Amino acid sequence: MRPMNLPPLHRAAALGLLAALGLGGVAGCSSADSAPRTAEVRKSAPVVSPAPSGTASATSTDIGWVQLMTPMNQQAVKLLTLAAERAAQPRVRAFAVRLRTGHEAELNRLRPLLTRMGLPLTDVHAGHDVPGMVTEQDLEAAHAAEGPALDRLVLARIRDHLRQSAQVSRSEITAGGRADARELARALVTAREGFLAELERLPGAVRALG
Repeated sequence: MRPMNLPPLHRAAALGLLAALGLGGVAGCSSADSAPRTAEVRKSAPVVSPAPSGTASATSTDIGWVQLMTPMNQQAVKLLTLAAERAAQPRVRAFAVRLRTGHEAELNRLRPLLTRMGLPLTDVHAGHDVPGMVTEQDLEAAHAAEGPALDRLVLARIRDHLRQSAQVSRSEITAGGRADARELARALVTAREGFLAELERLPGAVRALG
């Protein structure tokens, strides 16, 4: 696992959001000191992160959400790029292009949000088993797959990604402290719901998704 270079408090905030959502797979991959700090963040008052004058300070939920959504989108874009080029079904390729465009637009809002919250662009979840995250193993499998097998892999992984990222974003909407983060989370959930409905109508979706 690659080391996480963020201050422990920011790392704990990101892990704390996952724990609150029941996405506990990350905890087993975190460093030894993450668990007590995560518990401490969840019991304490909201974590304050540097913010420009006139901008609401970030809570632990805001921090955890933006530090999770950024790499989730980045990894999904890699798989969508492959699908846009190599998927067997033209409708799957077209879907991948549209979803990639939407994810890239979200990244153009997520990265500045990290900066406004005083957070680095470092991926704090690198090497973690995070539900909904497209992994390097997923990408390797996609590169090796061809034809309908590639389409099925893409549809299954992307549906999981869309569902989990929507779930995490709903938590930000209800518990986040920053208006700009909650606004972006709402836009993301709306987009995810639309793409999920479209995905389930694509050729091969019934077989891929069960």
